Amino acid sequence: MLRVGLTGGLGSGKSTAARLFAAHGAHVLEADAIARQMMEPGQAVYSAVVAHFGDGVVLPDGRLDRGALARIAFAEGRVEELNAIVHPAVIARQVELAKEIFARDAGAVVMVESALIFETKHGGAQGRRWRSRFDRVILVTAPEEVRVARFVARAAPQGSLSAERREELEVEARRRMAQQIPDEQKSALCDYVLTNGGALTELEWQVDQLWPILKAAGAAG
Repeated sequence: MLRVGLTGGLGSGKSTAARLFAAHGAHVLEADAIARQMMEPGQAVYSAVVAHFGDGVVLPDGRLDRGALARIAFAEGRVEELNAIVHPAVIARQVELAKEIFARDAGAVVMVESALIFETKHGGAQGRRWRSRFDRVILVTAPEEVRVARFVARAAPQGSLSAERREELEVEARRRMAQQIPDEQKSALCDYVLTNGGALTELEWQVDQLWPILKAAGAAG
């Protein structure tokens, strides 16, 4: 078995890399997807978020207003308050899911896709506790301008943006990136680094080369 952490900053393309690894046979656990499930009405994490941040983060239909929550977390500098509620539960769920997969397939490669493997203070960077969660860590990198452009493109997939709105999104992208550890520091902590500033085929080639190495490590235990 092999526990792999797949990380990368905003707009790096780690989700694309995760899909490529999944196509090879990796069992990918998306931290964001797990968090979204836990933040649905009726879930304990949802209740804790509402209790902490108030009814202003709740939409009329009872779901969380993710836009309002993001503004509070990032623009008002309260992201660690949110992380303290969400991260411990998400990490615990990742561990549970990985155990279930390994029980079915002892040689499996379980890959956790998460932007904040090193940044989180909950089972994370402090005291290098992240090393107790993963046997290998992969970093996906891309130049800052490419990452910002990808963020803007995701926010406006049709490409119809005013200059003012584009500038707002670029500022927001850089604000979020400033909350994350620079790639230069992360790369020193990782076992493998994938560069994703060019064509998709370049990333595909790197994943194709790395997958047999990971699979062999998983088989070897």
